[in-house]
Amino acid sequence: MNLVNRVVVPLRVLLVMLFAGLVVAQVMSMPGQFAHMAKEEPELAYLRWPLTVWSILELLCIQVVIVCTWKLLTLVASDRIFSEEAFAWVDAIIWSLGVGWVLFLGVFLYLGFLADDPGLPILMFGMVLVGGVLVLLMVVMRALLRQATTLRTDMEAVI
Repeated sequence: MNLVNRVVVPLRVLLVMLFAGLVVAQVMSMPGQFAHMAKEEPELAYLRWPLTVWSILELLCIQVVIVCTWKLLTLVASDRIFSEEAFAWVDAIIWSLGVGWVLFLGVFLYLGFLADDPGLPILMFGMVLVGGVLVLLMVVMRALLRQATTLRTDMEAVI
């Protein structure tokens, strides 16, 4: 059993667990959290539904990344990662991360000006930076995949 096969199975188990946890958060935790917030802090009650929808969309973006990663793992396991098929999944990851980043940036800009304590805006600013790095890192990884795919195609043509 090679290294790839030893890594793919545990990674898939962890992806399933993460996906299940995100579904639970989408269905139970986030709606309940924001309902509780609205009850405890009536001056913020107007944010209940926008934050609920926003959090569900953010988690959906992560779920899309998980599904795309699963499909890329399938391509890795079958030694087809250096094919045009992989680019559709990598593009979906980039778009999903980009949408999630834009949604988070919007909430950061809105809530950052409402905050009376600097802790939340600083934390959110750090998360905006991390999200931007992830999006750009995936763009670089896509370019590397393109180069590797071209090199492999050229090598197969020579052999």
